[in-house]
Amino acid sequence: MNHQSKITAEEALTRLKDGNAKFLNATTPIADVSPQIREKTAKEGQFPYAVIVTCSDSRVIPEDIFSAGIGELFVIRVAGFVVNKTQLGSIEYAVDHLGSPLVVVLGHTQCGAIAAALEDHHDVEGALKVLIQEITYAIGDEKDPIKAIKLNVQQGCKVIEGDKLNAKVVGAVYHIETGEVEFL
Repeated sequence: MNHQSKITAEEALTRLKDGNAKFLNATTPIADVSPQIREKTAKEGQFPYAVIVTCSDSRVIPEDIFSAGIGELFVIRVAGFVVNKTQLGSIEYAVDHLGSPLVVVLGHTQCGAIAAALEDHHDVEGALKVLIQEITYAIGDEKDPIKAIKLNVQQGCKVIEGDKLNAKVVGAVYHIETGEVEFL
């Protein structure tokens, strides 16, 4: 069941950039969340133009950041915006079955998971330890938080690109302080 995308990856990327530009000056949400769009997507399904893999941080809201409404983005959230097999399965679903032509790994400033990896917490236990180990692997010996964020984004992109999806993969960093998205 493969839906044909109605938008190219380049058009999707432009749409995200334009949406972020709208968001930078918005004081209220500007995307379509109307009863009509809810009814339409309930009847016709979803056809998101982009997959956004991002952090679980409550300050990072992709639909708002990109001025996107219901059915426009397929969002996968995990602390530290780490990409592993579980996220890959969701990405494959969005690309192969929903026709999303673009995948964005969206890191952000002031990321607690990145900060934990930079502080090298040896006392962390359980699944959180695994998450921090994955980030530590991605960032290596880097100590600068912004560079570490970008390295973790690049690692996520590399993992996705290794999956040979029929989609363009790009990295980006959301700057919590300003609302701006920096595409890498």
